[in-house]
Amino acid sequence: MLHGLLALAVAADLVLSGGRIWTGDPGRPEAQAIAIWRDRILALGSSAEMKPLTGPRTRVIDLQGRRVVPGLHDSHVHFLDSGLALARVQLKDAPDEAELGRRLREFDRKLPPGAWLLGGNWDHDRALSGQLPTAALLDKYVSGRPVFLSRYDGHMALANTRALALAGISAGTPDPPGGVIYRAPGRREPTGLLRDGAMDLVGRVVPPPSDADIEAAVRAAMAEARRVGVTSLCDLEGSGSEVRRRLFRQYQRLARAGELTVRVRVYWPLAEWKQLADVGVREGLGDSVVQIGGVKGFVDGSIGSSTAKMYEPYLNEPGSTGIYVTPLGTLREWIRGADAAGLQVIVHAIGDRANAELLSIFAEVAQKNGARDRRFRVEHAQHLRRQDLARFRELGVIASMQPYHAIDDGRWVEGRIGVRRCETSYALRALADAGARLAFGSDWSVAPLDPLTGIDAAVNRRTLDGKHPGGWFPEQRIPVQAALEGYTRGAAYAAFAERERGSLEPGKLADLVVLSRDILDPKERDHIAETRVALTILGGRVVYEGR
Repeated sequence: MLHGLLALAVAADLVLSGGRIWTGDPGRPEAQAIAIWRDRILALGSSAEMKPLTGPRTRVIDLQGRRVVPGLHDSHVHFLDSGLALARVQLKDAPDEAELGRRLREFDRKLPPGAWLLGGNWDHDRALSGQLPTAALLDKYVSGRPVFLSRYDGHMALANTRALALAGISAGTPDPPGGVIYRAPGRREPTGLLRDGAMDLVGRVVPPPSDADIEAAVRAAMAEARRVGVTSLCDLEGSGSEVRRRLFRQYQRLARAGELTVRVRVYWPLAEWKQLADVGVREGLGDSVVQIGGVKGFVDGSIGSSTAKMYEPYLNEPGSTGIYVTPLGTLREWIRGADAAGLQVIVHAIGDRANAELLSIFAEVAQKNGARDRRFRVEHAQHLRRQDLARFRELGVIASMQPYHAIDDGRWVEGRIGVRRCETSYALRALADAGARLAFGSDWSVAPLDPLTGIDAAVNRRTLDGKHPGGWFPEQRIPVQAALEGYTRGAAYAAFAERERGSLEPGKLADLVVLSRDILDPKERDHIAETRVALTILGGRVVYEGR
């Protein structure tokens, strides 16, 4: 039976027929065809039922039985940094030091004199057998220019001797709040390795990107988003204030020109909440294309850098339980103020103690500020105590998670925190069973942007090293539809966008993706990661056509 806006006596601009359409609407989960008028969904039903809505100017696409899903929504990306990284050195998959060094030397030859060599995404567990790198290692390959390279989780970075000198980092430099300067054993001299807040000591002397750099990075990032079917995203912008303002203007300019091919919800740093509040900004200022979503803060660092805040010490660093990137008193004050001002607050928490402390702060703030639709979010929620699982549902806190991290970190994380704590790590199934709302994303460029790799990770949990073909802690696997909902309905809800996006229903925005394989077919379970995007449609406009 035809389901749609029949009162509109118009011909559709676009009809897709002959497919298998998963709508994400529990009341009508499947359809064969969809009609689109302007930027909205006009109707869904059978292919025959679309014929009355097909006029002489209607573009008709025969799906040939392919699977259609709502436009995929990434809840956690760093869009500018990821776009910039596409033009910088990439080291994450370097298998050893020799390859790492070769790439650095090759990239060094391409750069003009005086330019910084940036990028990295290095993984010392893969390239250096778990040994942390030093400035001396970088100097072996590039010493004539400053080099500053992030670990792939973004919570640790490595500077060569030239970069340390330009930043004025010496034996007398104290550790900044929320950061650590690694020192030579038994001495005060910096090794070149910087954790969390200490990275800013070098970051502040790195030349900022120009307007042309920003535009090029955004265009490159948009091309990748179109290719993998991402039609909406939450941009957790981490640049300095001036760069962020210029980036936001770039988003607006591209949107006015009709050239922005992804819907962007930008989050400001939590520390700057008052700047937004003082000019009257509340959650969701903007339109369906570009908006300010709220503010994002940090409790701790990352598990890979051993800076996630844990209750018990790390196995690899027995004297450490991680760090608080933001003091809890300051975090509580900022969250209370931002929430009272009507801003959505989302906070990074990875360690089990970081998550427990953050949930308690959220509970306290909600009680103090009174009832409202605030949708607090924990970004990552990676390592949890069993007693904290149900608190997400009880407090109405969204678990904004990145499934790919489980299959990436699963290569080495047991060596950091042991098997017992890993039982409730990246606990998608346990959180879902406890009634928590889940929203999924990538954390690009920490992990690939492609949501299909994330869905595969959530469903199969096979680590990247091939050591867990049946799934790493397989009891935390979730069904394909649940994973898909994390990238559609769940992500839309986490962005206050469920009335417009997240499912295919008449009247909603016509954002949808055509896939090369039917990932909802049980026979395709082992081939989800091989699936490609055939078409990406944003607001009724085809913005990507695969080969």
